[in-house]
Amino acid sequence: MITERIRYAPLRDKVVSAEAAAAHIRDGMTIGMSGFTRAGEAKAVPMALAARAREAHARGEPLSICLITGASLGNDLDKQLAEAHVLSRRIPFQSDPALRRAINAGEVMFVDQHLSETVELLRTRQIGPVDVAVIEAVAITEQGGIVPTTSVGNSASFAILAEKVIVEINLSQPTLLEGLHDIYIPTRRPIRHPIPIVAPENRVGLPFIPVDPEKIAAVVVTTKLDSSANVEPPDDDTRAIAGHLIELLKHEVAVGRLSTQLQPLQAGIGTTANAVLHGLIDSPFHNLTMYSEVLQDSTFDLFDAGRLDFASGSSITLSRPKYEAVLPELARYKSRLVLRPQEISNHPEIIRRLGLIAINTALEFDLYGNINSTHVGGTHMMNGIGGSGDFARNAFLSVFITRSVAKEGRISAVVPMVSHVDHTEHDVDIVVTEQGLADLRGLAPRERAALIIRNCAHPDYRDALADYVARATPRGGQTPHLIEEALGWHAALRETGTMRRA
Repeated sequence: MITERIRYAPLRDKVVSAEAAAAHIRDGMTIGMSGFTRAGEAKAVPMALAARAREAHARGEPLSICLITGASLGNDLDKQLAEAHVLSRRIPFQSDPALRRAINAGEVMFVDQHLSETVELLRTRQIGPVDVAVIEAVAITEQGGIVPTTSVGNSASFAILAEKVIVEINLSQPTLLEGLHDIYIPTRRPIRHPIPIVAPENRVGLPFIPVDPEKIAAVVVTTKLDSSANVEPPDDDTRAIAGHLIELLKHEVAVGRLSTQLQPLQAGIGTTANAVLHGLIDSPFHNLTMYSEVLQDSTFDLFDAGRLDFASGSSITLSRPKYEAVLPELARYKSRLVLRPQEISNHPEIIRRLGLIAINTALEFDLYGNINSTHVGGTHMMNGIGGSGDFARNAFLSVFITRSVAKEGRISAVVPMVSHVDHTEHDVDIVVTEQGLADLRGLAPRERAALIIRNCAHPDYRDALADYVARATPRGGQTPHLIEEALGWHAALRETGTMRRA
């Protein structure tokens, strides 16, 4: 099996333990690791690194790194690395509670980036350089090319730019994954050619990561599975959100702005976005395509329902039941799938060209359509902006969804002013809650406020929002606000545990 997976014979002599491979990582280095939304991450080497860091710190020796990935890691790796105090800096996205606590305590410097931008900054030496890349692979080709597993993320550029590469060959990943990937690296500025993708199904690169095999310092053999996604089934709220959005899309078809094939779809990670896509199964739309970053359970549900023709992404992130159903049957889906580097899946040029319908999740939005995706109470990082900004700014139709309230109604997702802005009102077309939908296109701020209150706010908060607008409007301004009260709801939550007025 090792011979079949490591087809470049000289590299078979470089098979070592995870501990020996992790020894290439030293204090102060910048490390690029594969992994995108809990899929395709290197697994054995980071675990060995965490164990070594704990031992080093017990002896009073320093061992910390700047860790750059594609997005979040699975198998509790961010947790283990954070608790081993091996992370001095983390880029560009995470979703682990333990790491989140360390970030919000100021123990780990977290750099929250648009997911399309990280490798551009590395390529132009604005950050980095990458000392060691650790990449999970299903195989190494006869020429030494690295075949990724269930994600590409930033792995290709990490491997190309790094001084050394460590490859983890994961024997639990099916060899059918080979041929699924399309590795395209943009040419260098100032003369950069257009990326020749004009449809989601276009393949324009290589099925492996091209690297000089002499850079591969170690190969580790592993069998650990990807972590499963936490996907809850649709509930009344998510079904209502999906229903509102489907009615809007039906209207767009009726007035001739869309066909029943819609435009290529993108959806952010998470239960709500997954449930909304799932709602398309019972819609009148057909021959759909996706140009997204994460392919979730709903992608394969849409395939099985005969609604979806093709899906392009950067990772396959599934619940455990769906993972066990899809991976052994990958041959059924393979001709309709492609996985790309995230700078391609999230590239503004392609998003604008293809005219995507982008569906992403908000923590909160305000009366004028500004979106907070990242910071609870304006200060505490949740996960990061991820790819939502890449898509929102450039999509044909930019949609943000959320439940209208959280924490048993103590928090309103519709507020006078967001406590942190990730997506300005200029990048937002549609906001949707289970209460209803507000189409903000072509509306001035004062018109937006009235529509959002009427259609999207929870009934418990509508009167308070309307009162805020009524008192702010006489003060004038294109975007009326009571500056002294604009963040008062967040202050009340902090002080009393609720945004509700007594």
